Amino acid sequence: MKISMIGSGSWGIAATKMLSENGHDLTLWSFDEKEAALLQTERENPALLPGIRLPDTVRVTTDIACAQGAEIVVIATPSFAVFETAQKLRPYLNKKQVVVLLSKGFDKNSGYSLLSDLLERVFLGEVPIVALTGPSHAEEVGRGVPTAVVAASMNQAAAELVQTAFMNPVFRVYTTPDIVGAELGGALKNIMALAVGISDGAGYGDNTKAMLMTRGITEMARLGVALGGRPETFTGLSGIGDLIVTCISQHSRNRRAGLLIGGGLSPEEAIQQVGAVVEGYFAAQAVHELTRDKEIELPICQAVYQLLYEGASLEDTVHQLMTRDKKREIEESWMQHINW
Repeated sequence: MKISMIGSGSWGIAATKMLSENGHDLTLWSFDEKEAALLQTERENPALLPGIRLPDTVRVTTDIACAQGAEIVVIATPSFAVFETAQKLRPYLNKKQVVVLLSKGFDKNSGYSLLSDLLERVFLGEVPIVALTGPSHAEEVGRGVPTAVVAASMNQAAAELVQTAFMNPVFRVYTTPDIVGAELGGALKNIMALAVGISDGAGYGDNTKAMLMTRGITEMARLGVALGGRPETFTGLSGIGDLIVTCISQHSRNRRAGLLIGGGLSPEEAIQQVGAVVEGYFAAQAVHELTRDKEIELPICQAVYQLLYEGASLEDTVHQLMTRDKKREIEESWMQHINW
């Protein structure tokens, strides 16, 4: 199968390596000529994924026309670059192709819409979109560590094509029609990973971490259902699965940024020190804007926003979280069958 990988960051490199080893014909596109030259000659980017080498059969290019004629086109750019990249891709796509979205987050330029919605608009609804998401650090996928993800799409045939193309003995792919829930899980868990990182960096304990992760998945599901996702999606790989791996892993940029903030750095200093895109920083602003006029209770998301954008003190924020009004643990709408 002919596949074009659009984006040569960590995920782009790891997914290219895996798909090539699956027997597909791969072309990797980079917007940066120096990065493309490095990958073409050295077959790896030691600053991003040391030791993860591209097979010699992979072509590397800066010409986005490489997407023309590919059966699958995979977008693996940071979320802020998806819109511009999609516009460049548009002339080279047709209805027979499938676009796979590895990017996670929201599009600020279109009212913080989901990235799949953005692609639907740019491609005029003519190309099937599949979001491939779940607990999958590029560093581990590149090394062949056993991993499972979800291919989410309203187009069942497209989801199953992606499932077939990506699956191998160490990379398992499930399918779901709930692309809204799957995408939201992949975006919102970054906010929770920031919260957990801040907690750990400030010296709070495992109890606090467990509280933030558990109540965090509740907030993710609450917002996800409000925006059209299915509640059960957030109990799966793209919800609690991605939440766990992003909150506890040494590979997580969001957790790393949170550790630095909890240790006393400003958000800007922490992001600069991480040296890569911290998607949770942008996601926190997106959720704040999306829910500004809605009555959706998201205390952890709001707390992270206040810490990142309003200069709130950590001590005051924690006190505010812990002294909120008394609540039942389970959502009222989920308790209709219980007679208390």
